[in-house]
Amino acid sequence: MKKERFPPLEKLAAGILGGERALLGRALTLAESTREDDRDQAQRLLERLLPATGQALRVGITGVPGVGKSTLLESLGSWLTASGKKVAVLAIDPSSSQSGGSILGDKTRMPRLAADPLAFIRPTPAGGSLGGVARRTRETLLLCEAAGYDVVFVETVGVGQSEVLVASMVDTVLLLLLPGGGDELQGIKRGILESVDLVAVNKADGAGEEAARRARVEYASGLKLIRPALAEWQPPVLLCSGATGQGLPELWQKILDHRALLERSGALADKRRRQAGEWLAAEIESGLTAAFRAAPAVAARLPGLEAAVKSGRAMPPRAAAELIAAFLGEGSP
Repeated sequence: MKKERFPPLEKLAAGILGGERALLGRALTLAESTREDDRDQAQRLLERLLPATGQALRVGITGVPGVGKSTLLESLGSWLTASGKKVAVLAIDPSSSQSGGSILGDKTRMPRLAADPLAFIRPTPAGGSLGGVARRTRETLLLCEAAGYDVVFVETVGVGQSEVLVASMVDTVLLLLLPGGGDELQGIKRGILESVDLVAVNKADGAGEEAARRARVEYASGLKLIRPALAEWQPPVLLCSGATGQGLPELWQKILDHRALLERSGALADKRRRQAGEWLAAEIESGLTAAFRAAPAVAARLPGLEAAVKSGRAMPPRAAAELIAAFLGEGSP
C-alpha cells in the first residue's frame, strides 16, 4: 500500500488549530511544495484555516548581512515568550544562484529560541525569489497564525527590495542599522525607506554605544526628509542591543504603538486588503510566467531567440514580442 506523503487534510487542520508543532511543520512543507497535487491540498488546507488567521502581530525585520537580525530576534523572541507570548520566526535563507542550495542555519543562530516550547522557527530558502522573501512566506505566515502564534516575525535576507516585498505581507517593518552614521542610510533607496515603520541602531553596547548614539541622531535627521508610510506616524529611531537585550522593551512598545495606530485609524484593515490584492497579482504573474515557459511554441523558439539576443543579433524587445505572439497564438483555436 502506497504511503501518503502528508497526513490527511482533516488531521493537519485539527493539529494546527490544536497547536501541534510537528503537524504545523508538515503543513509548512506542504505549502512550500511545488508539486501540483500538493499545491491543491495546501490551498484547501489554507481555505479551511482562514477563519483562524489574522490576529497575530506581523513584523518584518530587515537589514544588511551582519547587522545582527538573528541575534536580535533570539533576544526579543525569548523576552516575549518569557511573558507568555507564542512567537514564530520565518527566517528566509539566501539560496545559491548556482546550486539552488540554502544554508538554513537560523536554528543554529538562534539556539535558545529554537529550544523554546513557545517559539517556532522555520528557515526557508528564498529560492531565487526577488526581495529576499520566499515565494510561499505569505502562506506559512497564515499557517503560523492559525496555530495560535501571537507574533510572527519575517526575517529577510537583507536590504534591497526586501523592505518593499516584506511590507506587502506584514503590519510593521523594522529596519536594523549599524552604528556607522548617515552614509549607510543614504545608501538605501528612498522608496525602500518609505516602506519602513521603525528603525533601530543595533549593537548599541560596550565600546559601540557612543557611536550608536551619534548614528541615531544622524539617522533620525535623515528620516525626516522621507515621506512616511503613514501620515500620522514618523518612524522612530531607537537604540538596542541584541547581544545584551538593551532597549528591547522600548522597541517592542513602539511595535505595539504602531499596531495600535493602524487599528485605531482603520489603516490595518486597509493594509490587509491591499496586501491580499498584491498577493493575487503576484500569483497571476507567477502563473502566467510558468504557463508562458511551458507553452510548446515558446519552448521551440526560446533557445534560438535567446542565443540571438546574447550574441547581439537581435534586440530583446523584438525577441520578447515574437515569443509573446507565439504564446498567444498557442492558445488560439
